[in-house]
Amino acid sequence: MANIIIVGCGRVGSQLATLLSQSEDNVMVIDKNASSFANLGRNFNGNTVTGVGFDEDVLTQAGVQEADVVCAVTQNDNANLMVAEVCRRIFRVPRVVARVYNPARERSYMQLGIDYVCGTSLVAERVYGKVLSGHEGHIDTFGEYEVLRFSIDLSGTLKGQIKVSQLEQKHGIRIVCFERRDGSSSSIPTKGSVLYHGDIVLACVHKDLIGQFSKYMQH
Repeated sequence: MANIIIVGCGRVGSQLATLLSQSEDNVMVIDKNASSFANLGRNFNGNTVTGVGFDEDVLTQAGVQEADVVCAVTQNDNANLMVAEVCRRIFRVPRVVARVYNPARERSYMQLGIDYVCGTSLVAERVYGKVLSGHEGHIDTFGEYEVLRFSIDLSGTLKGQIKVSQLEQKHGIRIVCFERRDGSSSSIPTKGSVLYHGDIVLACVHKDLIGQFSKYMQH
């Protein structure tokens, strides 16, 4: 169980706080506007503090001395940077993650050694990858290989199922992981694993083989 402080209760902060609080972590949310806490909804299982996120007294009230992680996710890059620096340098928090809006500032965060996430860059890279790949299911590219996530279409098979080993051998791909269509279980496949129509699959496919393999991808 980790002690986590989230500074900023907008769309990103509130969703992050709700997810983390449901995983049994101790979550404290800071925002200068008390009305922002309404974004948390009924499923939030944590606590809140009203105040400026980089104010030392506010952070102390939120329990920063015991914090394992601080996430600075306000809508202001300067505020996020100040939160990160105060928590790292003054309170020595083991892990600090900051949100960056302006991609031009990524280099500065990197030079300061701040762990960051730039939503603008992430979205742009994902869209760029999907455009270049020319197909659905694209997640990432590694050289000559595409990483795909899709719902598998086995309607053309005799029983609506196929062994992972058979699929890999026939098409020269690698099934990395799969999840049952009803979400009941997920697994890293073995030689005897069987896929059923509608299962969610994470696969690594050579770009030259995607065309012949696409018949197994539900559209």
